[in-house]
Amino acid sequence: MYWPPTRTFLKYIVIQIPGWLGLVGVLLWLWGRVEMPAWAAGTLLGCWVVKDLALYPFLRQSYEEDPRTGVERMVGLRGVVTTDLTPKGYVRVRGELWRATAPTGPVPRGSTVEVVSAADRLTLAVERVPVP
Repeated sequence: MYWPPTRTFLKYIVIQIPGWLGLVGVLLWLWGRVEMPAWAAGTLLGCWVVKDLALYPFLRQSYEEDPRTGVERMVGLRGVVTTDLTPKGYVRVRGELWRATAPTGPVPRGSTVEVVSAADRLTLAVERVPVP
C-alpha cells in the first residue's frame, strides 16, 4: 500500500472502527469479569486489526466508487441474443433480459454481442462479437 492512504482505504478503515470498538468493549468486560490478562486482550485486538488489514486487498473493489451509473456500467459487457435483432429485440446480459438494438445490422438469435452504449433509456445498443 502506498502512502498517503487512498480514499477507498480510509473508507474501509472508517467502516471497521465500530467493530474494533465493539471488540475493545468485549475485551474490557472479559478483563474485568474473568480477569483476562491484558497481554492476551491486546494480542486479540492486534490480531483482529491485522486480519482486517490483510482482508483489504480482497475487499478493496467492493469499497471503490464507480462514477458511472445505471446502464453506463453495462458498456463493454457481453450477452446472448434471445430474439432476433432486426434491428430491435432482446438480449440477456449478466442473467438479465434487456431490450436491445443492433445499429450495424441484423443479429440472429443465439449470437454473442457486446454492449456499446445505452441507445435510449433502458435500451442497449449492441454489436455482434465475431466468432473466433
